[in-house]
Amino acid sequence: MKQLVAVLVGLGIVGGLVLMVSMNGVAEWGKPMGATYDGPEGKPRPITPPPAELSPDERATIAVFERASKSVVFIANTAIQRDFWSLDTFEVPQGAGSGFIWNKQGHIVTNFHVIYGANAIKVTLADRNEYQARVVGVDPDHDLAVLQIQAPDGSLEPLAIGTSNDLRVGQKVLAIGNPFGLDHTLTTGVVSALGRTIKSMTNRTIEGVIQTDAAINPGNSGGPLLDSAGRLIGVNTQIISPSGAYAGIGFAVPVDTVNRIVPELIKHGKRIRPGLGVSLVPDSMARRWGIKGLIIGKVARGGSADRAGLRGVREAAGGRIELGDILVAVEGTPVETVDDLLDVLEKFKVGDRIKVDVIRNNKRTSVDVTLQAVN
Repeated sequence: MKQLVAVLVGLGIVGGLVLMVSMNGVAEWGKPMGATYDGPEGKPRPITPPPAELSPDERATIAVFERASKSVVFIANTAIQRDFWSLDTFEVPQGAGSGFIWNKQGHIVTNFHVIYGANAIKVTLADRNEYQARVVGVDPDHDLAVLQIQAPDGSLEPLAIGTSNDLRVGQKVLAIGNPFGLDHTLTTGVVSALGRTIKSMTNRTIEGVIQTDAAINPGNSGGPLLDSAGRLIGVNTQIISPSGAYAGIGFAVPVDTVNRIVPELIKHGKRIRPGLGVSLVPDSMARRWGIKGLIIGKVARGGSADRAGLRGVREAAGGRIELGDILVAVEGTPVETVDDLLDVLEKFKVGDRIKVDVIRNNKRTSVDVTLQAVN
């Protein structure tokens, strides 16, 4: 019996308790070993040798982050408020987000909703230097905005621009931003879907949106979505989440849209939209009349539609209203609502010549129209 107890003590097992044996005897389970303990448990564990080298995928991801993170900025949006008692004004934080350097002239691209309602905007670069920014131009319909800062040329590293035209579902993507204020955070994932549509703050449809499972959280808005080569392929803008935090579905405005709109915002401060030079009868009225298509209400004199011979609604003898042309297709794409028309025209620019199909006197006919600038 004594021999059995001795064996159990030697193994550190007595009365169902696991004991640690120290130089001073047996320590009670769950207690410190003691200051004089010199066993291996009181020392740092040995380091397991690393692999000979990182995997090619890891090295590529690290290289993209180290290169692209220099172009990503933190944007703080502040509003001016007045103290109720003293009437003094002061700045209060209103929101924060991400953005990226577009060119060496200090233009910064971000989401419109990141800077919406701001009285003052501060941009912090990767080198931690902070600059006051001015809003150069905005396009709320596509949730895009361009800011500008005055920073030394050497601190401005523009992102490489890619294309969203040849993206494929399943290819790797990387997102860099400032989620919850945690600067220069990298998340990775894949292109989950293409050609999605989302609504902007103005309730306009944004077409061709990229869906990704790369984690996008509050604060990532306005940051870049990159391909595996580190090229910009989208601007992170929205998530779908019941809780407000990342739930596996994020959306980015495609870079082909961004690359078309940003130069216009830099030049004009707003989007110069292509149009036909007509005013349209509201969709609800067309439906009430049982008409499938867009009723041209008025043709601007001397405009593109006028030169192409399009006709609007007119008042006949006796006060009777006669319909003119009913727009039913643009470049072969059917249009039934104003949103349909705007979505189709997004693919073109001012000066493009397009074919529109109209119903005139109960017959379908095609007319070529050169798109003009409209506000």
